[in-house]
Order: sequence, then structure tokens, then C-alpha cells
Amino acid sequence: MTTDLPALAWWKCQRYFVERSNQDAKSEFGWDERQAQKYRAWEHHLALTVLASWFVSQTKYEWAQSYPRDPELLAHWKTEVLPALSVANFRERLRAVMPLKRLSVTEATDLVIEHLTNRTRSRQSRLKKQRLIKEGACGAT
Repeated sequence: MTTDLPALAWWKCQRYFVERSNQDAKSEFGWDERQAQKYRAWEHHLALTVLASWFVSQTKYEWAQSYPRDPELLAHWKTEVLPALSVANFRERLRAVMPLKRLSVTEATDLVIEHLTNRTRSRQSRLKKQRLIKEGACGAT
């Protein structure tokens, strides 16, 4: 079976952009930092990564439509293309407008206790459900 060269070139171009998007997701959006132990948690992390990527892409597009490149800047910098907004630009701006809350030792301790309590309740609920399923399966035989 043979494939014509234009089709191969088109496929290669499509794959490049998919791979480029994956690389950006890993390096810029934190997809490579996922530490999910369950499939559902991995799905949630992936969904947030996709949403962040979409937000940046949409904003970059709207910015380009609303603020066209100034020809005087091109001449001033003696270049054909000015850089576009980057993910790092977004991250910097978001950190400026949405700073992280500083927690006291007591507040941090309370958050850890709340988290551990919720995890314990979740685990107990899951184990109870598994026992009921196992008992139902044993009782049905």
C-alpha cells in the first residue's frame, strides 16, 4: 500500500501540533505533575489541564483580534514577527491578581486535619460498600 506525499505531509503536520500541545500541557500546565492513584482523579487532572489550555488559547486568540500588531513596533525592533502572549505571561498575571493566601500554623494544621478526616471517612465508606457487595455476592450463592 502506498500513500501520496501530500497526505503524509498533512498527517505529519497534524501530529506535530498534537505532540506540541501535549508537550505544552506537560511543561506549562502541570500535566506531568499528576500523581493520581485512581483513574477518575487522573481524568479530573486531565480535564483541568485541558481547560487551562483552552483558556489560554481562547484568550490569546481574542487578544490577537482585539489588539493587532503595531507596524511601528515591527519597524522599531527590526523584526517580521512580534512575540505572542505565552503561558508564562498568563501565569505571572494570574499570580499577581490571585495571590495565595498566607496561612498561620493553626490554619494549616486545621486544613491538614480536615483533609485527613475526609480521607478517613471516604475510605470507611468505600470499605463498607465493598463489604456489602462481598456479603451480597456470598449470600447469593
